[in-house]
Amino acid sequence: MKIKIILLLIAALSAFSMLQTRKISGVVTNENGIPLADVIVMVEKTLPQAKTDSLGRYEIQVPAYAASLTFVIPGYTSKKVTLGTSNVVNVTFATGKTDLTDVLTKSRYPKHKVTGIVANMEMSTATFAVPAQRHQPLETENYNPVNENGFQIASQTPVTTFSVDVDRASYSNTRRFLNSGQMPPVDAVRIEEMINYFDYDYVGPSGAHPIAVSTEMTESPWNPGLKLLHIGLQAKHIPMKELPASNLVFLIDVSGSMSDQNKLPLLKQAFKLLVDQLRPHDKVSIVVYAGAAGEILKPTSGNVKMTIKEALDGLEAGGSTAGGEGIELAYKLAKDNFLKNGNNRVILATDGDFNVGVSSEAALQRLIEEKRKEGIFLSIMGFGMGNYKDSHIETLADKGNGNYAYIDNIQEARKEFVQEFGGTLFTVAKDVKIQIEFNPRHVKAYRLIGYENRALKNEEFHDDKKDAGEMGSGHTVTALYEIVPAGSESHYLAKNDPLKYQKTDASEIGKTDEMLTLKIQYKKPDSEVSTLFDLPVKNAFKPFASCSENLRFASAVAEFGLLLRNSEFKGKADYKDVLTNAKTALGKDEEGYRAEFIQMVRTAEALDGRKEVVRRD
Repeated sequence: MKIKIILLLIAALSAFSMLQTRKISGVVTNENGIPLADVIVMVEKTLPQAKTDSLGRYEIQVPAYAASLTFVIPGYTSKKVTLGTSNVVNVTFATGKTDLTDVLTKSRYPKHKVTGIVANMEMSTATFAVPAQRHQPLETENYNPVNENGFQIASQTPVTTFSVDVDRASYSNTRRFLNSGQMPPVDAVRIEEMINYFDYDYVGPSGAHPIAVSTEMTESPWNPGLKLLHIGLQAKHIPMKELPASNLVFLIDVSGSMSDQNKLPLLKQAFKLLVDQLRPHDKVSIVVYAGAAGEILKPTSGNVKMTIKEALDGLEAGGSTAGGEGIELAYKLAKDNFLKNGNNRVILATDGDFNVGVSSEAALQRLIEEKRKEGIFLSIMGFGMGNYKDSHIETLADKGNGNYAYIDNIQEARKEFVQEFGGTLFTVAKDVKIQIEFNPRHVKAYRLIGYENRALKNEEFHDDKKDAGEMGSGHTVTALYEIVPAGSESHYLAKNDPLKYQKTDASEIGKTDEMLTLKIQYKKPDSEVSTLFDLPVKNAFKPFASCSENLRFASAVAEFGLLLRNSEFKGKADYKDVLTNAKTALGKDEEGYRAEFIQMVRTAEALDGRKEVVRRD
């Protein structure tokens, strides 16, 4: 009996020691001392337990026996730190390319719930279900509603028209939600922006047009029996030395709402990266607005970068967003220094919670449209969280012939302002529209995936007064259609009685192997007259495994978007299929963006509470 009691005491003491924890805290920065947000902090051989906040701070409860902590953030090589007796562990990341494929696709982290800066240790790791975390937008964040496109019957509505979209804000904003341990709000997920975040290896233009088109067709990975049509547009790439001179006006929100670390401080670092790309014949002015607007930097040559950076360093957040004439002043500066045949652009940086001096939203949109016609474009860079006004920013950027990006970390700023400098700031084709006529002989019904906010009426395709999207130097645009083949059935289609008085046989001209005719219309940057070209697309089919990496990766991103939206059209979409298809289509991925996508999918799989998640290691 005594032996049993002793053994029980030993077991109890052993279990107690296993449950003992201690709190480790610290700050994570880069080599320049800038705090790094959203760094994953994990205990050895357990799942990520905490993330750094906007000031780079973290706290984590670790078991007493833990020997190390691992710190992971996309864009840097991960760090493994041995734990000693100290409960303070500060970490510095050196800038350098990460082998993200190894870090993000080969690691197998158990799928525990992560919430906030501190997460308690969970000892049960065999199998578990993660509760759904489909939060409403944080605090006062606003998003335009997205009502998904449905299937259209080709014999009744054979023509579909939409504007291109090179905005990518939805992807980086979605990443921000996932990195903070939350599923994004449904309307924050715009699938076309998710797809177009990535570059694709399309064949570039070689003729008179600045845009080239590629197409492929295969089976839908998530809807058996349906086909997937892939359309890729590649804009002409202009070498840096041949890009026209720039007349840029930075319009910067310095109101009190911009004081957070991931707003004005990050904005300063981001714009310094842009300044480093400027050439001597480029000019920059800076206008700020809060309670009042002011010009803090007169037009300055890109050759005196230190002067521009010092002006940025002097910015401080404070005051209300009411009043001021910020955008009028910015446009005035752009007009006063207008460069004929140059790139004249206002770059607005804000969290969207702003009043830039125009009495109403409608008046602001009219002003932006008027200036667009004068050759002054507007690009918008969104920053921050909590009161982020995505709906406001997206609308204004669309009206201004500019792009819209969300900057959630310095790596995203580098992508926008360094790696894709030409595409971000230099337009090669404006008002780019796509129109497709489907042949009912081969297509029973079709559905455009995404682009809900870019839909156009068919008659607007030839209307030169109708604004559409722009393509910058080297930009790619990707669109996907799901197709119900002629002669097949689909539960997505409503049952209708056959028409009594309408001819249902295909016309003689429709009795071809052409599945569709694709038309592209665009304007040159300095023209108000559209140019049109078209190409027929044959009813050619490839097995999914034989398709290009372009199609396979784009389809994986689309499937991920359908899952994030919990779309009624998601069919048999599954996170494991997304991961499989994405990992086999990584391509060169020199900057690690596709490998980072794989980590995002894994995070979403762990957070999504619609099914049980099982630990796989």
